[in-house]
Amino acid sequence: MKLVKNANVLAPEAIGTHDLLVGGGKILLVERSIRLSGVNVEVIDAAGLTLTPGLIDQHVHVTGAGGQQGFDSMTPPVELGSLVACGTTTVVGLLGTDSSTRDLQSLYAKTRALDREGITAYMLTGSFAYPPVTITGSVRGDLLFIDKVLGCKIAISDERSSFPTAGELARLVADIHVAGMLSGKGGILHVHVGALDSRLGVLLELVERYQLPIRRLSPTHVGRTAALFDEAIRFALHGGMIDISTGGTRFDEPYKQALLALQRGVPLSRITFSSDGNAGVVRKDADGRVIDYRRAPLDRNLEQVIKLITDGGLAPADAFRLVTSNPAANLSLPRKGRIVAGADADFCLFDEHFTLRDVFAGGEALARDGVVLKKGNFEIHNP
Repeated sequence: MKLVKNANVLAPEAIGTHDLLVGGGKILLVERSIRLSGVNVEVIDAAGLTLTPGLIDQHVHVTGAGGQQGFDSMTPPVELGSLVACGTTTVVGLLGTDSSTRDLQSLYAKTRALDREGITAYMLTGSFAYPPVTITGSVRGDLLFIDKVLGCKIAISDERSSFPTAGELARLVADIHVAGMLSGKGGILHVHVGALDSRLGVLLELVERYQLPIRRLSPTHVGRTAALFDEAIRFALHGGMIDISTGGTRFDEPYKQALLALQRGVPLSRITFSSDGNAGVVRKDADGRVIDYRRAPLDRNLEQVIKLITDGGLAPADAFRLVTSNPAANLSLPRKGRIVAGADADFCLFDEHFTLRDVFAGGEALARDGVVLKKGNFEIHNP
């Protein structure tokens, strides 16, 4: 067991100085003061540090992505240490444009590998295409019978999408809705939104015409353009959750997008950040010639949360919701994203400047004093 003493706790709500007792991978107690005697426990003094839930990134290409410039532009799989370094203790992996050279079976294997290495990983079935690629032969089957599958991904308003109609998406959402009820999972349709002028039109039609349960829809990349963001705000005001990508194309910095949504009446509980990490990034010169290829960074979520606090003036307890309790609610993960008794013992410790110091997942230390302790097997042997 571990006893964390004197931490300033954001649960994510600010509850002041508390102690945490963790054991068996769970948070056992959260109290003003915990005193133990006759018990073998490791004591961690967190005086002067802020403790938050472990961060949740619900959109990461854990098996790699890219490839739009040919096979040599495909990114390799993500490594555990790069997730730990930015405080991510729960990750959702998904496919992108390519469901031919990348497949769901490999994605499942990678989520299992990340679990074994020390964090919690889930996945989405599907990719950009309609009808969705699956493992069992149907989206409903994947949700029902594959433990790691939380929902399905699809693309709209993108030249690489299959341009599904509202009717096709309505049937897909209905399938996800039934599978979510039967399996006890959240069951979401995570929707990649491109930059075409059709924007969120088909999703708004699902909500306003078909009256489908909006909690099953999870649009992402909603800050590509100002016009798209206007429709995202309309979607959120209907009660939907909008996901702002902290990496990739955007009309303004993600933290400023979040502040704009709040100013326009979107409840804080309806906004999430995700990184789109490990996607392929192509750098070009002024003449459009390719310079090189890079992985999309994984640390932008934390960067933008800190900017919400330091530049945007948002309370830390509110800012961290976008990467803790809000994505946990979106994904229906009741043991994630909160510091309460019974939750998974995933948490981070930050200094007074919100520099990440320590990362714990399942009660085990993955990083201490800014140094990553737990890396993937091939990171260790092939640094």
